[in-house]
Amino acid sequence: MVGKVLKKARRDFMFRYGRRLRQMEHWLVARLAMAMISLLRLLPPDKALNFADRVARRIGPLVGRHRVAVNNLRLAYPEKSDAEIEAIALDMWGNMARLAAEYIFLDALFDYDPKATKPGRVDVRGVEHFVEIAGEKKPHILFTGHLGNFELLPVAAATFGMNITALFRPPNNPYLADYIHSTRRSTMGGLLPSSTGASFALAAILENGGNIGVLVDQKFSSGLETTFFGRPCQSNPVLGMLARHYDCDVYPARCVRLPGNRFRLDIEDKLTLPRTESGSVDVHATTQLLADVVERWVREDPGQWMWFHKRWEMSGRRRKRRGQAEERPADPVPGPN
Repeated sequence: MVGKVLKKARRDFMFRYGRRLRQMEHWLVARLAMAMISLLRLLPPDKALNFADRVARRIGPLVGRHRVAVNNLRLAYPEKSDAEIEAIALDMWGNMARLAAEYIFLDALFDYDPKATKPGRVDVRGVEHFVEIAGEKKPHILFTGHLGNFELLPVAAATFGMNITALFRPPNNPYLADYIHSTRRSTMGGLLPSSTGASFALAAILENGGNIGVLVDQKFSSGLETTFFGRPCQSNPVLGMLARHYDCDVYPARCVRLPGNRFRLDIEDKLTLPRTESGSVDVHATTQLLADVVERWVREDPGQWMWFHKRWEMSGRRRKRRGQAEERPADPVPGPN
């Protein structure tokens, strides 16, 4: 009896100790990040972004996720040499560092003006789609991947008067989450944090004629089995499920990072979604179609995607095949992997 009490007390102590240790770690990381942000604020935007890129290219190869990225790249591009693989991985770290630093200058970076006679920092292709969506009184879905500075897409949507709610996953660090959320909220219009039940919140937005923006390129453990770069993976079916239920148009959109700290935002023609024999949207085929679109984008700019993500890690016991994921709504946002 005494032994059980002592064992429970020890478990409780270790739990509380571990939680406080994580809180301290989050606080220290946040303080370090905020110190770096304060330093970058002292620099002009271009110098700050270039500095962040150089630092990340030195530090990135030292972290464990670099090995994950290199392994994923070798499997995706078996024809490439080790030097080419390492070059893409370094570009990836540079892109991620620039993305983080660009939060500081988000307002200044988006300078698109349709009436401008000279090219600015941001070029937008597919402006007619933004205008069309903003003017239509029906729901739409826009999807993208973690490419370039994908955060500029909802900024562009807000600029064109598009009423869009962007789904976002807050960082695990609560101190950083508050800062990032406040930055996003001031420039991006509606925001919906990912959590249990977020799929129902998305459905409610579409039900009321609103528009949603979703990232579709992360692992989703309870999702449908699809292929990405020829390898099996698990993908979230919620976009296909929502498109089927509300029969709304689906548009691909991406950000491409250009030389000289410039960006190109592409909103492509709406997709023709695959249908079942009964005429409804085929959820599994649609989920695969989204993966194919993102793969095309990544192949065009491989250094602008997050190869350190464990996209191809399979959860065998929970793997779902065609039709199985259509029984119930899925949480639309995968966990951090």
